[in-house]
Amino acid sequence: MQASPIISLGLPLALVIIMLGLGLSLKLEDFTKFLTRPKPVIVGLVCHLLILPLLCLALIWATNLSPAAAVGMMLLAASPAGTSATIYTHLARGDVALSLTFAAVTTVLAIVTIPLFSNGSMLLFYGEGGAVYLGVMQILQFFAVAILPAMVGVLINSRFPALARRLDRPVKILATVFLAAVVVFAIVGQWSVVLVWAPVLGAIVLTFNLVTLAVGYFVPRLAGVERGQAVALAMSISIHNAAIVIALALSEYLLNNAEMAIPPALYGVIAYITAAAFVWGYNRRQGTAKQA
Repeated sequence: MQASPIISLGLPLALVIIMLGLGLSLKLEDFTKFLTRPKPVIVGLVCHLLILPLLCLALIWATNLSPAAAVGMMLLAASPAGTSATIYTHLARGDVALSLTFAAVTTVLAIVTIPLFSNGSMLLFYGEGGAVYLGVMQILQFFAVAILPAMVGVLINSRFPALARRLDRPVKILATVFLAAVVVFAIVGQWSVVLVWAPVLGAIVLTFNLVTLAVGYFVPRLAGVERGQAVALAMSISIHNAAIVIALALSEYLLNNAEMAIPPALYGVIAYITAAAFVWGYNRRQGTAKQA
């Protein structure tokens, strides 16, 4: 796929703004809190990095996806938690601090996990020599664009919290507009691919999202994690930072495959709807339990 100037220039800019917005939601303390409360984070990481990728792989094999869509699904499974999960966690009266901590930890780990999942998925679904793999320099360049703006945001929030609060909303709106424009442009350019795969992928992505919600809540509960923390993990594990995967898929210097961006693009819409339904159902059930 030949990348257009809009994608080549707009995508890195969108990712920088998105990751700056992520950093503005975090503080340095969010990276260290898990040292004093490791159990819920460790349980969440087991779900995020082990259980869900295995379930995603089983779903791919069961539905016979194309190699590009399969790689996109696996990268989606490996993508870090999004800070938008804190909104839903707050609405469900869950542990917001844990949600922020989990986003911070998974974002840092993504420097390792996403390249591993990307190259491993390429080998598994395309075979030797069947696709372009990410090299070390490509990975470092990509995460320089992704991680450095996030670190700037964290620094601003830690030293100038009032400024961070003022910037948070406009930065997130700007990031959403930029990313949406780039994704729409990419989809229009690959409309024939979208027509073939979007209906099938929509059902698969929805299934995977519902699985992530169930795993993110019930596995921690079975492991003895308290209810409010399980809610935070369910939201954080089910609401991914899909923008990283979209950027990885669409960039002409990385994977350069629009079909790989379809699963995370669909997931980004579906996850917000199902998370809202989860919060509504959870709050209603908790209210009924208190009245009983």
